[in-house]
Amino acid sequence: MRSTQVAIIGAGPSGLLLAQLLRQNGIDSVVLECRSQDHVQARVRAGLLEWTTVELLKEAGVGERMLRDGLVHDGFDVAFAGGRHRIDLKGLTGRSVLVYGQTELQKDLVRSSEPGAVLWQVADVVLHEWDTRHPRVTYSHAGAPQELRCDFIAGCDGAHGVSRAGIPQEKLAQFERVYPFGWLGLLADVPPLNEELVYASHERGFALCSMRSRGRSRYYVQCSLKDTVAQWPDSRFWDELHARLPGRYAARLLTGASLEKSIVPLRSCVTEPMQFGHLFLVGDAAHIVPPTGAKGLNLAAADARVLSRGLAEFYRGGSATLLGEYSARALARVWKAARFSWWFTTLLHRFSEDPFAQRLQQAELEYLARSTAASHALAENYVGLGFD
Repeated sequence: MRSTQVAIIGAGPSGLLLAQLLRQNGIDSVVLECRSQDHVQARVRAGLLEWTTVELLKEAGVGERMLRDGLVHDGFDVAFAGGRHRIDLKGLTGRSVLVYGQTELQKDLVRSSEPGAVLWQVADVVLHEWDTRHPRVTYSHAGAPQELRCDFIAGCDGAHGVSRAGIPQEKLAQFERVYPFGWLGLLADVPPLNEELVYASHERGFALCSMRSRGRSRYYVQCSLKDTVAQWPDSRFWDELHARLPGRYAARLLTGASLEKSIVPLRSCVTEPMQFGHLFLVGDAAHIVPPTGAKGLNLAAADARVLSRGLAEFYRGGSATLLGEYSARALARVWKAARFSWWFTTLLHRFSEDPFAQRLQQAELEYLARSTAASHALAENYVGLGFD
């Protein structure tokens, strides 16, 4: 039997970041991950960080490589009706965002972990007595049954993990919106189309041109939920992306062999509350937002920030005030991000053939391009709202 102060379920960015923040406050933790380290590090995920997330990663001591290799973006383009409108993030809000792939962030967090503090490829994880003062976690590792006793459990194991699944349904409420399309993403070692991200709204559907580095690009096109990756050979993907971009972008699109392709369904889902006794849900275990606004990873980091401060207050002076406020504080930010992600998704995607809806969408895009106030509201939400 092993003991620790905080048991963290899941070694994705939220779990490892939380462990790092706790360690800096002298709080011991053990991270349990069901997948292998190679599998977790190879997952292609988000790549855009709000500056509040950048500052948090610096605070956690994992910002050196990020600041050296990340790409600072002061704005992005919204392309529609054959033209473009630039959202000047720095000019409108005084803040920027940073492009840095989650795979690279994952590597940084793993390197900063203490030896033995992360257990990979554990199985049969079960959370016990999380609604008491003495929770515990049972699991097997290297074929042997184990038990981990702790003061608190942080569920950082995603939407399909054991943390949320172990909570009786009558104790939680889930709010969900499923979108009638997905994103087909392609990763390729080609220079990015543009120095900044390009979001395109087109009658054929949405497209996004982003990047992971100066030599690696990540592109997306809206697709049917019935589609499979096999139906989208590289040639079809590049042709479709080219067709959805205004001429000024399409002319400089460079294509290449895909390194990875995947289809992600879009949905919004929020679980309330995010605290159940001594169990706290963090990141995707509590909420999912469509990737349009790039909020998923940033919300997970914000959750880790709020929880780490609550735990630091508790172990420093015995006060549980911030811990008791965790759910309310986290959800206030989550719902604002969910609203923005829903709005931005609605603004840019093709939902139906309804002419009325299409005219409204066109009118809103035109309003955005002509209104400084509308552009400011978009920029303010995109760079990330404050914590307090």
